[in-house]
Amino acid sequence: MSEHSGMPGHGEAFFVVLPDHEAALAVAAGVPRARTLRHPSGRPWLIGNWTDTEITVAEAGDARLALIGTRPHDVERVEREAARLTGLTSLDRLARTLPGSFHLVAALGGRTRVQGDAAGLRLVFHARVGGVSVAADRADVLAALAGAELDERQLAVRLLWPVPHPLPHAPMWRDVHSVEPGAHLVLDAEGRARTRRWWSPPEPEQTLAAGAAELRTALARAVGVRTAGGGTVSCDLSGGLDSTSVCFLAARGHAEIIAATWPGRDPIDEDLLWARRAAARLPGVEHAVWPADESPLVYAGLLDIDDPLDEPSIGMMDRARVLSHVPRLVAKGSRLHLTGIGGDQVAWCSEAHYHGLLRRRPLPALGRLRGFRALFDWPFGPMARALADGRTYRRWLAGTAADLRRPPQPAALGALGWDMAPRLFGWVTPDAEHAARELIREAARYAEPLAPDRGQHADLQGVRMCARIVRQWEQMSARAGLPMSSPFLDDRVIETCLAVRPEERVTPWRYKPLLVAAMRGVVPDECLARSNKAEASMDAADGLRAHHGDLMELWDGSRLARLGLVDAARLRALTARPATPELREAILYTTV
Repeated sequence: MSEHSGMPGHGEAFFVVLPDHEAALAVAAGVPRARTLRHPSGRPWLIGNWTDTEITVAEAGDARLALIGTRPHDVERVEREAARLTGLTSLDRLARTLPGSFHLVAALGGRTRVQGDAAGLRLVFHARVGGVSVAADRADVLAALAGAELDERQLAVRLLWPVPHPLPHAPMWRDVHSVEPGAHLVLDAEGRARTRRWWSPPEPEQTLAAGAAELRTALARAVGVRTAGGGTVSCDLSGGLDSTSVCFLAARGHAEIIAATWPGRDPIDEDLLWARRAAARLPGVEHAVWPADESPLVYAGLLDIDDPLDEPSIGMMDRARVLSHVPRLVAKGSRLHLTGIGGDQVAWCSEAHYHGLLRRRPLPALGRLRGFRALFDWPFGPMARALADGRTYRRWLAGTAADLRRPPQPAALGALGWDMAPRLFGWVTPDAEHAARELIREAARYAEPLAPDRGQHADLQGVRMCARIVRQWEQMSARAGLPMSSPFLDDRVIETCLAVRPEERVTPWRYKPLLVAAMRGVVPDECLARSNKAEASMDAADGLRAHHGDLMELWDGSRLARLGLVDAARLRALTARPATPELREAILYTTV
């Protein structure tokens, strides 16, 4: 992210949406465009860089409709929707039913609707440029058009771990605004902007059996949208339940499938064992196993990163690992790479649901809570405090502002509360601390939780934080030559999971019971028996030792230090001792 924002280069995909207004002509002249679509008036409507495989467009009278991203290749349906479009709000139905993950842009009667998804993978931003409101799928594009200045307070907030809702939604530049996932933006003929919510999470009332049947259908459709084009598609096959499910569903489609496995370096890592077990039951699927010792470690390649991103991302830690398979899979003919990312966030759910369940159904909830206490080794005191805490989200968020320098709270408080309380690390300066505290307190005056129940809120927050990282990985991977996609983060899949009763989705006695039930008959039973997943802690520790020299160089040239937000000398002193116990945790990630 540059200090003075600029347009993406090197052919990265982006789009800008302009209102049907005369002043937008001058704005359009400032967009380096490869493609242009027009309003019925002839003025530019959509400008940007995309390929024909990424967009479906329909025109009917004065209606314009575009789907950008992963969507059904059903041009006739999109044309029918455009032909019967009588108002922009009628698009709610289309947005709530189509599988995939995409932006929807529509124009009718001088007004334009722009929206992303509910997960937060397809974001929308807007800003005033040349006297009119303009939208885009990237904040840096709008910042360049508007000449917006970097907001150093937002950088300070991103040094928190974690960054609590709603703070992650603010762009890094002043006067650039984001549209919250699940809402859409309307640009009117006068060049003004307003937002409206089109999506809300379902009530969790489904039984596990009913939900499993619906999840099987939703996930199959999500994978099918991606394999429908044929050709060769590669899939992660880590041996975990999530990637294994995607592989078996993909193998049912129209594409040739390559299952790709990077074994862990840890001798006790069981991923390869489980991956081979799954691959043996996938006839006709090539299983590509890469040498474990060739897998990049965490922190690898940090000095080589030149991806133009529009926000900081802890996904940078694993960039080299995420992209390491790209050249080999492209050489094998892969046009798209599917992952199981997001399964942890939707096929499981937060234990915080038991805060509410304890009040509604105390006896069953107490039995499960005793199981969680044994499973996670939660001390009784913090667990009891979390369950007794009845603060609203605003009060909880306001209360975190005073604790930013305290040691991390016990795990039970975060797991059973609204969220983990944010913390700053010792090398963050007092100025950055002051800015972060100020923004937390400002947000606490108006913040609303993502759902009234803290368990539902935690589920949605987990999905959104995962989606923001995957959004950046998708941009990096596409730029490297192989688009990647994560079916578990499709809205239809998320909705199906959220609709299942939480006490059936998360239990100390069974691992991902909803996904196991959904994949029964699709994935062999022996592959559904796994009840754990590998950790990358050894790779992270080894990476710190191997690449601490790169980190030292990163601190030497740190713009954060020049802005007065971090103490580079303290970072150098800490990094010079890679065996320091506290570095075994992810404490450097937000700063990197």
